[in-house]
Amino acid sequence: MPGKKKIFIGSDHGGFALKNKAIKFLESKGYRVWDAGTYTLDSCDYPIAAFRVARSVAIEKNSAGILICRSGIGSSIAANKIPGIRAALCFNERAARLSREHNDANILVLGADFINKKAVNKIINTWLNAKFQGGRHKRRVDQISHIEKKVFKKF
Repeated sequence: MPGKKKIFIGSDHGGFALKNKAIKFLESKGYRVWDAGTYTLDSCDYPIAAFRVARSVAIEKNSAGILICRSGIGSSIAANKIPGIRAALCFNERAARLSREHNDANILVLGADFINKKAVNKIINTWLNAKFQGGRHKRRVDQISHIEKKVFKKF
């Protein structure tokens, strides 16, 4: 793909401010950003943004996603319901790096109430620049995909 990968980003009202900060950072680094909402501070439900981002990442090859809600937990759960998604809740750079290197995470989830706001850009940058290591980690990610296919075959 020419240029940098496309980033799908979404939040609920609790992650709205942090999402806007992340969008500015991503655009300053040359990423193509698609904002899946929310677009106001009005109360809304995190599964809607999580579904929009996860579905988009699952469909569009070589893309990535970022989800932000207050804890990050709900968005992680919702996003991981979509086949092909490996959403990782990360609170620091090390977790972000390992989620890519070991788990090939394709969505970074941030908890706005629990994350150091000054570290957000570093966490996002670390996550986007980390590379999947393959090897024994690929075997494990393949096992997750196999389980996923088995489960979804029933539906």
